[in-house]
Amino acid sequence: MTDQLDYQVTVEELAALMKRTAGVHVDPVTLRQQADDGFDTFGLDSLGLLGIVAELEKRYGLGLPEQAERCKTPTEFLALVNSALKTGV
Repeated sequence: MTDQLDYQVTVEELAALMKRTAGVHVDPVTLRQQADDGFDTFGLDSLGLLGIVAELEKRYGLGLPEQAERCKTPTEFLALVNSALKTGV
């Protein structure tokens, strides 16, 4: 079993998830540079974010905090998700 501390979602992974689960193509470099911009800037809506949350929950076998699906920016989302993965909550 892999230790929870090994899990961390990167900007690159988030960009790939946006494309795979929501059909939103964002260059990882652009996403990193504009990580404080709203998800709507990239064309990702709340339903798309919900799909990303569901994919991550399935991948890591862990329920993410309810706030994850309400995050407004990639920075906020990654901080919340990675904190949850680190603590296992």
